[in-house]
Amino acid sequence: MDEIGGSILDRVPASALTLTLTRSAIRMQHSRLWRIEKENPVEDLVIALEGRGEYIVGKERFPLAPGEAMLLRRGEAFCGWNEGADLYTGLAQHFTLGIYGDTDLIAQMDLRRKVRLSRWDELAPLIRSYRQSAPPNSVTLMQHHLFMVFLIAFIDDAFLGWRQGGAVPIDGAAAIDLAVMKAAAQISTAPLDPEVAAQAVEAAPYNDDYFHRAFRDRLGRTPRQYQEYCRMERAMSLLERGMSPSQVAEEIGYADPYYFSRAFKRQMGISPRGHQQRVKRAQDGQVMGMDEADQARALGQA
Repeated sequence: MDEIGGSILDRVPASALTLTLTRSAIRMQHSRLWRIEKENPVEDLVIALEGRGEYIVGKERFPLAPGEAMLLRRGEAFCGWNEGADLYTGLAQHFTLGIYGDTDLIAQMDLRRKVRLSRWDELAPLIRSYRQSAPPNSVTLMQHHLFMVFLIAFIDDAFLGWRQGGAVPIDGAAAIDLAVMKAAAQISTAPLDPEVAAQAVEAAPYNDDYFHRAFRDRLGRTPRQYQEYCRMERAMSLLERGMSPSQVAEEIGYADPYYFSRAFKRQMGISPRGHQQRVKRAQDGQVMGMDEADQARALGQA
């Protein structure tokens, strides 16, 4: 995922997700004598910190080195061992991730088995702290929230696409909610692709007209309107980085800066220049000491 585009899960309502840590964290510290052969009834995210582990999942072998993470899906038989002279240390956490009730979100995704975590420099201290502070027989609230950070980082690096229909068929309201979420995620991570809204609708397992209505009912916009909104959110980020409106227009695919300015104001309720001035007022502290409603009114002045 690019820096501005964000996570594939960014548009998922927090209330729709249910993360459960099904046991206490496993603080791996394995010598050459260590060997494991098993399968888990839940997902297992393994992150290496020092040394190197060796794993076989199915018929494929995966070495795991510091900064790398691997997902062992539920029901998958695997074996692991350390064939080096140094201790193999790391973290393993069993979990489930549900969405819209009991729907298994991990089962809906095609993910790389193993990745090098792209944000390793940022994550490594947190993972070490998580491992060191983990109680032996319980899970803390802080662990729950920290692990969600680790899991999202893994998904961002490992995500290949959505599985058609998922591993387990879903019926009813949860199915259309999930289909809308997938389409919104696809659109929001590639809003500059002129075909992304049409592709997202085509990929949904529903009649186009029905899906358009369901999408609009849940998000307040049609897929095409939602793409344009995400495109303007991208423009906002670029404006806040100091790019001029004409530079931003070119960056997000508008040949005419004036047309871009009109489209931006239609979506965001303020001109590109006005948005930059509003950000500057906030940075200069002109809204300090105000309550939320007064801040909103002050920042709304273009």
